[in-house]
Amino acid sequence: MWAYESVFYQIVPIGFCGAPRENDGKTINRISKVADWAEHIAKLGANAIYFSPVFESDKHGYDTRDYRKIDCRLGTNADFAAVCKTLHENDIRIVLDGVFNHVGRGFWAFRDVQEKKWDSPYKDWFHISFDGNSNYNDGFWYEGWEGHYELVKLNLRNPAVVDHIFACIRGWVEEFDIDGLRLDVAYMLDRDFLKKLRQFTASLKPDFLLIGETLHGDYNQIVNDEMLHSCTNYECYKGLYSSLNSMNLFEITHSLMRQFGPENWTLYKGKHLLSFVDNHDVTRAASILTNPKHLPLLYGMMFGMPGIPCLYYGSEWGAEGKKEQHSDDVLRPCFDAPEWNDLTDTIQAMAKAHKESKALCYGDFKHVVLTNKQAIWERVYEDERVLVAINADSEPYTAHFDARCGMAEDLITGKPHDFGGGSELPPYSVAFWKTER
Repeated sequence: MWAYESVFYQIVPIGFCGAPRENDGKTINRISKVADWAEHIAKLGANAIYFSPVFESDKHGYDTRDYRKIDCRLGTNADFAAVCKTLHENDIRIVLDGVFNHVGRGFWAFRDVQEKKWDSPYKDWFHISFDGNSNYNDGFWYEGWEGHYELVKLNLRNPAVVDHIFACIRGWVEEFDIDGLRLDVAYMLDRDFLKKLRQFTASLKPDFLLIGETLHGDYNQIVNDEMLHSCTNYECYKGLYSSLNSMNLFEITHSLMRQFGPENWTLYKGKHLLSFVDNHDVTRAASILTNPKHLPLLYGMMFGMPGIPCLYYGSEWGAEGKKEQHSDDVLRPCFDAPEWNDLTDTIQAMAKAHKESKALCYGDFKHVVLTNKQAIWERVYEDERVLVAINADSEPYTAHFDARCGMAEDLITGKPHDFGGGSELPPYSVAFWKTER
């Protein structure tokens, strides 16, 4: 699967393009801004874009009105097709947000039910009871997503709903040549629907990618040979920043050993979960870390751990943003143009190292050195071995361990490393030492 050797870049188009937060009905080509960033994204080392919702919606994109139409605030279908063509010309694959658990109140089929009630042919597309009423006085009750009644839950057990969704996905492949889907709230989706989706999308493209949004629980329940290829690794997202803030690298290392370690009972060995340090729903990395000097280390751990690394737009140069209680707008801003600084240089080098290293893409995981402030992880695949070395302390640290070889190459800097006499790690440093197995 191509994704297992990729670096992803996430964009929230409505925020990224500076579109109004509520649908004003005006069609303006804002989505072409993404094409202007294609060179930056490719230079960074990302070779896949995950677009948060792009289809016609009431407000934020997750309240869909029509799966067949690009949101007018972003432009037309033709405008988006042109962007996709530019991205593919830059060897960047395209993954769209599949928001299939729920739709907005403006969704065309729900509007028909509001108008015709019992007589609507779409009343069974939703979980509706005509014995009750909604908060909006629709004259019927319906199930919303986790109590949010602006999001109307779809009935994925209804074959007509599944047929409509699949027809739209086929249209996205034909019109935009997409390469995969990220499934919103995948943990809530009907498991039979996920199985059908896997079979259907594989018939469109054999290497069509399915990634699910999951928070807690056993990811194996939906990441398996019958359903999804991958899911969001929220457990390690928390461990990454928390380990640095508390200066306790045991936390993230324990999570990675639990998920990918050498023991038979580890949960996800051989699987490729989506790794991230921030996204559209959480405080940005530069704002959540208590020590700014830990920021490159945070990315070093993400690129060095098992999984598919995903960067969030703007964070590659250290953009800040703290999650607010009633709005995520501050997390989804519009930047006039991409920036480039020392952090971006470092991330670029790490992205290149990850894509070009089979051990970092596919390797086993274990730790060979572990203290509160230092860790060395070992990643091994076939004849390649990479040691991910982290020093989160403000002082140098000399690691004494059996490296089983004399020399290595740091994949981040390209410089040789001599293990003889111990390996000194500078303050606030990360290295990817490549050796022969």
